[in-house]
Amino acid sequence: MKIFNLIAFLLVTGFAAHAQKYELGEVTKEELEQKSHPTDPTASAAILFSKGTTYMDYSTSSGFMIVTEVDTKIKIYNKDGYDWANKIISYYSSDNGDETVDVNKAVTYNLADGKIVKTKLKKEGEFTEQVNKFYKQRKIMMPDVKEGSIVEYRYTVRSPFISLFPEWRFQEPIPVNYSEYTTRIPEYFTYKPNFRGYLAPKVSNSSANKRITYVEKERTGRGTQFSNGQIDYSEKIAIYVMENVPALKDEYYVNNIDNYTSSIEHELAVTQYPGETVKSYSHSWEDLAKTIYNYDDFGGEIKRTGYYEDDLNALLSGADTQEKKIVVIFSYVKNRMNWNSYYGYTCHDGVKQAYKNKTGNVAEINLMLVSMLNYAGLEANPVLVTTRSSKIALFPTRSAFNYVIAAVQVGNEIVLLDATSKSALPNILPVRSLNWNGRLIRKDGSSLEISMFPQSNSKELITIIAAIDEEGKVSGKARDQYFDYNAFIFRESHSNSNLDSYLEKLEKRYDGIEIENYSVTNDDLNKPVVEEFNFVHNNISDIIGDKIYVHPLLFFAETENPFKQEKREYPIDFVYPRQDRYMITLSIPEGYVVESIPESLALGMEQNIGSFKFSIQANEKQIQLIATTEINYSNIPQDYYTVIKDFYQKMVEKQTEKIVLSKKI
Repeated sequence: MKIFNLIAFLLVTGFAAHAQKYELGEVTKEELEQKSHPTDPTASAAILFSKGTTYMDYSTSSGFMIVTEVDTKIKIYNKDGYDWANKIISYYSSDNGDETVDVNKAVTYNLADGKIVKTKLKKEGEFTEQVNKFYKQRKIMMPDVKEGSIVEYRYTVRSPFISLFPEWRFQEPIPVNYSEYTTRIPEYFTYKPNFRGYLAPKVSNSSANKRITYVEKERTGRGTQFSNGQIDYSEKIAIYVMENVPALKDEYYVNNIDNYTSSIEHELAVTQYPGETVKSYSHSWEDLAKTIYNYDDFGGEIKRTGYYEDDLNALLSGADTQEKKIVVIFSYVKNRMNWNSYYGYTCHDGVKQAYKNKTGNVAEINLMLVSMLNYAGLEANPVLVTTRSSKIALFPTRSAFNYVIAAVQVGNEIVLLDATSKSALPNILPVRSLNWNGRLIRKDGSSLEISMFPQSNSKELITIIAAIDEEGKVSGKARDQYFDYNAFIFRESHSNSNLDSYLEKLEKRYDGIEIENYSVTNDDLNKPVVEEFNFVHNNISDIIGDKIYVHPLLFFAETENPFKQEKREYPIDFVYPRQDRYMITLSIPEGYVVESIPESLALGMEQNIGSFKFSIQANEKQIQLIATTEINYSNIPQDYYTVIKDFYQKMVEKQTEKIVLSKKI
């Protein structure tokens, strides 16, 4: 081996110039006695410090490795924080190579009779689980955890996959007092740091000179000769620090909080070894899409047609328009195939076997759908998607996507299809796939970014005809119609549910209601779901003296603003645009008159974000109300948080005003 080629494999680590500020084992009585977090008294736990270092190592047996060492110290304040005493470390394990995880220095500290007591992690508190075909989890469950405990642990992950460093999270759902992440990268490698979230770390850069002493073997006529050599190189050191990081608290209408958690990821951009040309590893989204399409278990599966041709030819005999062909093929795949709950954009058993078994993963079902649509003469392509349960990738990588749907061109419109759900319709997709942008790939290698945000409002129309008696009891009939995504979610949630169980949940949601004569019309996917029931509600009005006070929206009134934080650093995600419309007719009891009703109101938000219209009128016998709430966008930037918060507050205030009925004198 030439000496310069040896550089690519022989790397050692040194010590960063940055002084060690926090160390494991340094636990004080003051820390153990602390009852609550100084800046966040509501916190159930806090990370006192977390330090990580990622560096590159080499061994003759394993080759290049990325090594990440992590030290963490956590304070437990109350029982709600006990889960923070446990740690789950996910790692890759497959035929393509294994990562390894080692846990050590895992200790729980408690205060007993004024003395610090240490309890080390026991063997039964550490175990490994197989998550799926590709990933395992190392779990540790710290012993003797109590309110006031401090736990600390160190673990090391060794990985043969040098294209990515592991993600480092500076922010968590609990406060982080100090977070430090160090990277040590030999001069022959360039990694691009990618930041996520709205808080930026302090960064310090330095370098260190390194020297490798190695032994080189050379065979001669007199046997093997050994000689010593040295290589000097420079190591780039970057230290990222955040202090006093507030907890990232989940709130209503967030798709995946991890998308907004302050963190850093590193991707390999360039390598350049001495005497060799520069090699770039950075790819565009277009390059990635083309690469994926060329996989045998992706684009290769779309090309396969023989296994379904006879069946499909018979089905298409009467379909003479594009629209009819789409309906026939989409319905056929949905009804024949059963999703096995596995994600992924590549096939596992292949489309032919999946078709035979009538069961497959996401890719097998939807790539089969793409293939059939193309076979029928339509222009169909796969669309790569990242599900809502996964983070949006910061840069192009094969793991950026974990799902695939179908797209078919109809005139100037692209119609999206997902046959993994029996309840899905064209452009009505499973909610799991409604996540920012997907990427449509064509067989010629070109690609197109596709918005996964639904554009049209899904309606819910509620009609109530009811009467209130002199005891404040409200009884009547309700009719609830669910359209589009509202209908889809209803069908997905209740298709296999027990009726009695569902009615029990409904009565619990509308506290105090009794439901009778329930019926639901849910047979035709192209029509709304319609619920109808009779009800009696004993807990919806107040009687004070000779007056009855009742909410105009009855048990549908929204009584609490879901937006409570002063500010928000991530978008408001409503999943899909919506319109909720209530039409209520309420008869008043004999011997009573309407003393007052809330004033009508019309609210609107800037940029046509949404509106609320509240129209009410009364006569001697009845009160009639029409209330309509519209949210016109799936996803709204955080810049409009104050606007939305104020809008909801005014809407809640209006809905919680009371109708006042008084006895006739």
